[in-house]
Amino acid sequence: MQKKQKKQKILIVDDSEMNRSILADMLMDDYEVLEAEDGVQGLAVLRSHIGELSLVLLDIVMPRMDGFGVLEAMNNNGWIEELPTIIISAENGSTQVERAYELGATDFIARPFDALIVRRRVVNTLLLYAKQKRLIGMVEEQLYEKERHSDLMIDILSHIMEFRNGESGLHILHVRMLTDFLLSHLMRKTDKYGLTMSEVSIISTASALHDIGKLAIDEKILNKPGRLTNEEFEIMKGHSMLGANMLSDLPVHQQEKLVKVAYEICRWHHERYDGRGYPDGLKGDEIPISAQVVALADVYDALTSERVYKPPYTHEEALRMIVAGECGAFNPLLMECLQENATKLLRALEKDVNEDLRRRKLNSISEEMLKGDGGVSQRTLRLLDRERMRNNFFASMTDTIQFEYSVKPPMVTLSAYGAKKLGLDEIIMNPAQDEKLMSVIGEDTWNQLALKLRTSSPERPEVRLDCPLQYGGAVRWHRVTSRSLWSDDMVPEFEGALGSVMDIHDAHLQMEELVQKAARDPLTGLMNRASAREQIEIRMQDRPESHYALMEIDIDDFKKINDVYGHMFGDKVLQQLGRNMRNSVRSSDMCIRAGGEEFFILLEYNYDIERTVERIFSKLCFDCDGCSITVSVGVALSETVGRSYESMYRAADAALYASKRSGKKQIHFYDPSMKNILDADPASKPKSAGKGGA
Repeated sequence: MQKKQKKQKILIVDDSEMNRSILADMLMDDYEVLEAEDGVQGLAVLRSHIGELSLVLLDIVMPRMDGFGVLEAMNNNGWIEELPTIIISAENGSTQVERAYELGATDFIARPFDALIVRRRVVNTLLLYAKQKRLIGMVEEQLYEKERHSDLMIDILSHIMEFRNGESGLHILHVRMLTDFLLSHLMRKTDKYGLTMSEVSIISTASALHDIGKLAIDEKILNKPGRLTNEEFEIMKGHSMLGANMLSDLPVHQQEKLVKVAYEICRWHHERYDGRGYPDGLKGDEIPISAQVVALADVYDALTSERVYKPPYTHEEALRMIVAGECGAFNPLLMECLQENATKLLRALEKDVNEDLRRRKLNSISEEMLKGDGGVSQRTLRLLDRERMRNNFFASMTDTIQFEYSVKPPMVTLSAYGAKKLGLDEIIMNPAQDEKLMSVIGEDTWNQLALKLRTSSPERPEVRLDCPLQYGGAVRWHRVTSRSLWSDDMVPEFEGALGSVMDIHDAHLQMEELVQKAARDPLTGLMNRASAREQIEIRMQDRPESHYALMEIDIDDFKKINDVYGHMFGDKVLQQLGRNMRNSVRSSDMCIRAGGEEFFILLEYNYDIERTVERIFSKLCFDCDGCSITVSVGVALSETVGRSYESMYRAADAALYASKRSGKKQIHFYDPSMKNILDADPASKPKSAGKGGA
């Protein structure tokens, strides 16, 4: 017996019950019809059936929310590219219809309805979108093939490098997969490092370059079967800096994230968590997380693989040696990830390494598709990535009330359970003006949530807030966990938020709202002083166990540089200094341009900060087209001057003045002897010469 084909679903959104009934009668024999009586109800149906609907028939003039509002919401959510929408109107060629087309409407049906025309346009629209989906599927397959060919090139390069090394050609592939595996579990375990799926993919790919410095090491040393002499071992240790230098000497792509991460990995993947590694003796989280995870992956695979100087250890023995500290010290959180998932790790290594990596990367692609007229495909993949992230976020929450907030149009959508529990509507338009919602959340809590979201970023999107909510005649405390959503523009812009709320004592809800553009200095791309100040205050409050150092950096004789070489050259110097700052610190540290030639770096540390500052300082004095650029630095430590932005800024400023007074190209740490500078009248304090430049 032939199985009956499932009908496609069509949503009719019209405030006239008669119109809905007429259209449903025309279509119900061939399609499953859903109905909504206005735009607000239509959006609710869209959200709950977005993966099932094949078409929307949408009236323009409706109460509460008109058809334009629905189209704008569909655009903001990316639905308009996946879901064809036919406009219902009494006027053919009206300005309203033209505006609807501009917002992405697919076709137009005039009233009064003609059954033949309605059915034909519905069929034609569905066929058109079916062809479009097949095209997208073909492009996805081409993209998959592109990924496969890229991985094939990495396989070949890996084999060449490992062949020279006398090692298995699978080493680099194993390290890539182990890196991806460990970071994926670390993301689920903690938000300490603010990792995203995109960053995990970049770090995993960059890990393939961790040993490129060995290309410059003599093969006699690389492939020596016995123990290396002390002199040979020192030469071998040089491969980390050799690899880093190869990347820093690249004539192009220096600003690419992949190159920056690869530099971190090459240079620091032999550092150890206790500070006993090389080449810089970094300690703890002074080591970038990218280098930390590759270090662990590298050691594990080296233990379980055959080498010219040793047979392979078993998986169990390798784990025992790593846990016992026989191979150096590693991040405790990464060690937990390794131990907790040891069985899964062993199974994963036995699979086709490349196939697994390709499939995982394909799931997180959000931008690469059809060029030229490719708005449709780019938005489609962006929607897929957004939905994957949304599902992962909500799946990680249990016993919670969930919500979504969008900026354009401003709208909060609550889970059915949450709306019922709080006595609110599932969809709330213009939430900041909704009295019923404000009676539950309160103006103070709303403002606190706004501040929290203003301090989020694409790199650190998740925020938390403990707050009281009033409902059911009582006030109860809840914990709100939210993840901000950002555009993919060069200057990311906040688009909305996903959220989930749990009762700290016994169980319930909350909601979220808006944030503005991340404020960046347009010349250097660094944070500006205004945006940085707020984030510094929040970070120091949220992490009371950490120590912070604020470096204030001023270019020596910058006015003279501008006068002699011109302001365009001055801009070039400022841009190069900004690049050097970013390349000298971890991704979690903050680089800021305060204005003119004045810069700041905020470092979080629990190690020898003096040596770190000296290392960074050495990178900030450089040659630019034959002109020697030097800087003076003042440093304030939170343990010395307190944990407020104002106290650290004033102390760093006093220390910078001490450096300038001592002859420039100096570093001074603030100490109590500089208190007279802090207490002096600011108007009488000599400032660094020349705030010229961009």
